[in-house]
Amino acid sequence: MFTPATLKTLAAGALALALSFTPAAAADKLTVLLDWYVNPDHAPLVIAKEKGFFTAHDLDVELVPPADPSAPPRLVAAGQADIAVSYQPNLYLSVKEGLPLARIGTLVSTPLTALVALKDGPIKSIADLKGKTVGYSVAGLEDALLGTMLADAGLKPSDVTMVNVNFALSPALVAGKVDAVIGAYRNFELTQIRLAGKEPVAFFPEEHGVPVFDELIYVAHKDKLGDPRLKRFLAAVEDATIYILNHPDDAWAVFVKANPKLDDELNRTAWNDTLRRFAHAPAALDSARYARFGTFMKQHGLIDTVEPVATYAPVLP
Repeated sequence: MFTPATLKTLAAGALALALSFTPAAAADKLTVLLDWYVNPDHAPLVIAKEKGFFTAHDLDVELVPPADPSAPPRLVAAGQADIAVSYQPNLYLSVKEGLPLARIGTLVSTPLTALVALKDGPIKSIADLKGKTVGYSVAGLEDALLGTMLADAGLKPSDVTMVNVNFALSPALVAGKVDAVIGAYRNFELTQIRLAGKEPVAFFPEEHGVPVFDELIYVAHKDKLGDPRLKRFLAAVEDATIYILNHPDDAWAVFVKANPKLDDELNRTAWNDTLRRFAHAPAALDSARYARFGTFMKQHGLIDTVEPVATYAPVLP
């Protein structure tokens, strides 16, 4: 016969055993739409997923490359995904269109785009572009960037001929179809040109009159900024970024294990060229930087009104 004390002990043991078999709460799902196919620009996201940083913050994150690179912000605005990787300049255009989007964090905190020519060609300075051809991919922002850089060198937009080369910036330049290209990424196209046997020369917008801006940012629906998953997402990305900075070679091994097709010289070089440009504190916001670039966008006719920064880049509650 069991004594009351024995029964109490057995009951406590049974309860502990039952609790040990209680399934853990499922991690919160989160869908993140990328701006392009997976590449070293997305290293903090890939490492956060592969090294378990998302899991540590109770998140089950799906990273989705887009079929249409212009679609992710619109899909988030329509409530079909939680977060999109986008561009700071595009955020102002989204606000102009009335899309309910807001910046919640930064992925790449410096410009990546550049004006690029060939070192053995006729362009030794921006002033040398007078009477020359410049290839581009997307009209609008690239016109504004180039126009500002030309003005910094004493030229006007009419002093150059613009040629739409679609997204074949490096091939068009290497083949001599244009004298320079605007919109080339300094962490990718410069290496592509070198791998093609040519040496590039780059002119950086932020050194020629263009206000500095974040290249890649995270945007979410304005009505969902109170979602606690967003802060946890940014915390996990910050953890992953610090890991990458502290262990770049180990992080690269993790990255290419998850994406073996990217294990080549172009992406290895891009990896090293991109590391220092990741936002060390993704949630941090430089409001003055966003205000300056908003003014730049209005001055070039890309937006009609400079909205208060808090309307499109608020601090998360």
